[in-house]
Amino acid sequence: MTNQSTKVSAENDPRWAAVVARDPRADGQFVYAVKTTGVYCNPSSLARLPKPQNVEFFDTAELAQAAGYRPSKRATRDQSALAAQHAATVAAACRQIERAQEVPELNALASAAGLSSFHFHRVFKAVTGLTPRGYAAAHRSRRMREQLADGRSVTDALYEAGFNSNSRFYEAADQVLGMKPADYRAAGQNNDIRFAVGQCSLGAILVAQSERGVCAILLGDDPQQLVCDLQDKFRRANLIGADPAFEQMIAKVVGFIEAPALGLDLPLDVRGTAFQERVWQALREIPVGSTASYADIAQRIGAPKAVRAVAQACGANSLAVAIPCHRVVRSDGNLSGYRWGVERKRVLLDRESSPETL
Repeated sequence: MTNQSTKVSAENDPRWAAVVARDPRADGQFVYAVKTTGVYCNPSSLARLPKPQNVEFFDTAELAQAAGYRPSKRATRDQSALAAQHAATVAAACRQIERAQEVPELNALASAAGLSSFHFHRVFKAVTGLTPRGYAAAHRSRRMREQLADGRSVTDALYEAGFNSNSRFYEAADQVLGMKPADYRAAGQNNDIRFAVGQCSLGAILVAQSERGVCAILLGDDPQQLVCDLQDKFRRANLIGADPAFEQMIAKVVGFIEAPALGLDLPLDVRGTAFQERVWQALREIPVGSTASYADIAQRIGAPKAVRAVAQACGANSLAVAIPCHRVVRSDGNLSGYRWGVERKRVLLDRESSPETL
């Protein structure tokens, strides 16, 4: 099905039968627009049926609006009800995934939801920002981290988390945990993390690096608080400070903050959920001197309805400037919250938009 309106009478389109039957199962799969009134409706709408020659079909409400149609009053109410229905459907599917020992097949999840596989997959991704398989992987990873943090043995934890073999888990361990399982269980006890604290035009800055790359860039007013934040994040790691060689690293980061056009060519140790990492990758693709809205980012990662989740992922970012969450603004262009303060966000954006820095 293409994202275009029909060019022939609606009577010749199989979707017309769903409109005539006011079939609620077709809601969310397409909308129909009426040329004579300029409005669009869901297939189950109880509005008076238009003449088929005056009807156009669109795959989504957004496409209908882009073509100049507005939602009918009934469609607005229907969309709210449909959103609530989709949320309940996806919540039930999430519980099914979380209870299952093995990741359920897409067909089984869709059947339980009373939807086609294609429609269920699209609804699930729109609500959660992840595919059902991606959600299952993220849930399993979270369970594994929780089990290890509670002191469970690696073997017990991996089976509790749903990995049905040691080999499958150890193949994914580095991506899931960011380090060896035994090290994660010990809260980074066997990991050396070097860090240094300095000053830049934005205040205090802390840069930390694991064996995999830069794992934290923190900004603030109190240098000691930044060190405490790092200790909380890696509470049993071997934190190594005051290393003269590593202080050159912080100089690179400070240089990037002062002159964004220089770029930051450093390996990053990025650790987050599957959804967070998709958001963070999209942030890194925003050019210096440009901004994007939370809705733009949601659209780019294929989850247009996950705007709030995108904002939460931005707030969870612990790699300031390297993952440029400061380049994300509200849809009206105004600044919104920033983990390290809105005023720092304003300074960064002003600096990046200056011709001297581009």
